Amino acid sequence: MHQRALLATVGLAVAATLATATQAGASGSVLTTGSSSGPSVAVGDVLTASLVSGTKARIATTQGGTSGITCSSSGFSATVTGNPAAPGTATETLTAHTLSTCTTNITGATGVQSITVNNLPYNTAVTSGGSLSVTAGSAGPIQTTLKIGTILGPITCVYRATGLTAAPSNTDNSLTFTDQLFTKASGPGTCPANGYFSAKYGPVVDTTQGGAAVFVN
Repeated sequence: MHQRALLATVGLAVAATLATATQAGASGSVLTTGSSSGPSVAVGDVLTASLVSGTKARIATTQGGTSGITCSSSGFSATVTGNPAAPGTATETLTAHTLSTCTTNITGATGVQSITVNNLPYNTAVTSGGSLSVTAGSAGPIQTTLKIGTILGPITCVYRATGLTAAPSNTDNSLTFTDQLFTKASGPGTCPANGYFSAKYGPVVDTTQGGAAVFVN
């Protein structure tokens, strides 16, 4: 009886160990590569993305409006600073965000000379369930400087946002910003009062891991 009891105890212990290991392996991380059950994105990995093919980034003067600036080239780069087990929140540092090859149909504007994203890096947080937020870093507020040509000469318009949100998708490994509000911080009266930023980036890839697609869990 003693031997049977001992064997039963050992069997239960092994079963419990296997169950714990299975649960730990199944939990995964918030960010993985290749698939939702793929390898975890490592802290320090660099994630990048450009505009989804066939799409453009827009800065509209009104929410959902057609007047504003359209850019055919845009991309970002971020470094992962934390990637816990899912469900949870992964963190990144947004180190670069560019917009170029831009045109405008704003009344009185003759062209877009440049768009510069200021005060990088920004802080980003990606939560399980599908949401991403961008907040200001130590360098200053989220800010973008637009240099626009007008019929009266070039003008400089500076816009700021209190924060940005985006929706990740594992269907195409994309990240979508929709009508993110920027308000004018400085510039002449010919600068629009607001700018609403929309863009879809993808696929988001882990360049440190050879360009593997990134999934949010």
